[in-house]
Amino acid sequence: MAVGIDKIAWIHLEDGKILSTRSYGKDVYYLPGGKRDPGESDLDTLVREIDEELSVAIVPSTAAHLGTYQAQAHGHAVGVMVQMACYTADHHGTPTPSNEIEEIVWLTYADRDRVSPVDQLIFDHLHQTGRLR
Repeated sequence: MAVGIDKIAWIHLEDGKILSTRSYGKDVYYLPGGKRDPGESDLDTLVREIDEELSVAIVPSTAAHLGTYQAQAHGHAVGVMVQMACYTADHHGTPTPSNEIEEIVWLTYADRDRVSPVDQLIFDHLHQTGRLR
């Protein structure tokens, strides 16, 4: 299956919980981030998307690649895959819902069934490595 959606996500963990978002009209939570604009690097996309969605400034020099994950894209036809490059990074400001984001929440591994399929893979990895309780 070919990748149809190229996304970048911010992995922000505190006290064994992960920051997640829900967009208006959606029924599942997604890690904050989004699709790359033409010509953008992963870091450019991360900085832009997190500012747009959460009104916080990513500190580019602290960004570290956590992993890249691929799964069926939630809400798309069978076979449409999403590939998500995930980064940790420090930030300035307090995450606040902005633009298409209706809600931000802190989730644990017990909330795995409330997130998209690609996020479930990330939850599994973070739980197995002791970072998500």
